[in-house]
Amino acid sequence: MTFGRVGEERIVALLWGVLFTAILGGLIVFGSRTLAHFDAALVGYTFATLFATFAITYRYSMWLQRPPTRTYWVRGWQLFFSRKYLARNIRNWFAWVISDFAMNRFIFRRDRKRGLAHALIMWGCILAFAITFPLVFGWIHFETVPGDLTTYRTYVFGFGTSSFPIHSMAAFLIFHGLVWSAFLVIGGVMLAMRRRMRDHGAAAVQRFGEDILPLVLLFAISVTGLLLTASNTWMKGYGYDFLALLHAVTVIFTLLWLPFGKFFHIFQRPAQLGVSFYKDVGALEGMARCRRCDTEYAPLIQINDLIDVERKLGYRYETDAPEIEHYQRICPACRRSMLALAQGDLWQATTQTTART
Repeated sequence: MTFGRVGEERIVALLWGVLFTAILGGLIVFGSRTLAHFDAALVGYTFATLFATFAITYRYSMWLQRPPTRTYWVRGWQLFFSRKYLARNIRNWFAWVISDFAMNRFIFRRDRKRGLAHALIMWGCILAFAITFPLVFGWIHFETVPGDLTTYRTYVFGFGTSSFPIHSMAAFLIFHGLVWSAFLVIGGVMLAMRRRMRDHGAAAVQRFGEDILPLVLLFAISVTGLLLTASNTWMKGYGYDFLALLHAVTVIFTLLWLPFGKFFHIFQRPAQLGVSFYKDVGALEGMARCRRCDTEYAPLIQINDLIDVERKLGYRYETDAPEIEHYQRICPACRRSMLALAQGDLWQATTQTTART
């Protein structure tokens, strides 16, 4: 039965992975006007991205099919779109996106330097992704305006949009966008590496694959990208072919490793918003009161869902006492007290048995 359920989960995850990969492939063909604006030299990046899309979707689907995650996911959406709390949820959504995601306030609370490192890396990667993927997929390209070789026109999905002079400040900022993102990422990586080398607590629990390798990959991508710019701008193309190959290897390796390493939390982290809505609305709906001491200790909806998840996982903690009903119906303090009382009763019974013998 367990094998059948796991097999079904894998089939569902496989289908979702194929679907999202096919959608991205279709968007690439459509956005590049049937590959008319697709650069064949970037085919390696494209196939690595398609593989990463399939693997990320597959793993995400498997993660969502776990009973605890699925409960949070489904209940979070239900509570978010609840008519009673929809206006409040939308207002909180904007507040949490700005504070927790855009400003990384939850990390700054732990340590300012750690928060700054995370913010630099995050915004550097966001800027790089926003520039790189549309260009690689052929969704955005630039052409000179007919009759005016000093002006570029931007084409999005094959449709002409704004124009700008080649030697303008706007052109300089746009065409060097990856340079600015590389500077941000390198600064964040340096701060993160400094913390991991000087913070003994962080060094004691760090692992190479989860903590060091991501920083090394980001640093390698940024540095090789800057060397490409330096070769093209100041070195008349010296070593450009080798640097382009080295940069491609680092980027493709990172894309292939993306679904399996620490970077996967990039896609998991947004789901944390659902947990925030769950806790916020759950507290408004009412708190569970301990069946032993009558104190509030958790949202009632959370306790009910926890009992349901435990049953799905095969764990049953029902009690013989009808006034308690379930082990989760009592608060943590009473659980510790009941454990101590049970151990005392057991010790007393053992002592009496030993005395009789």
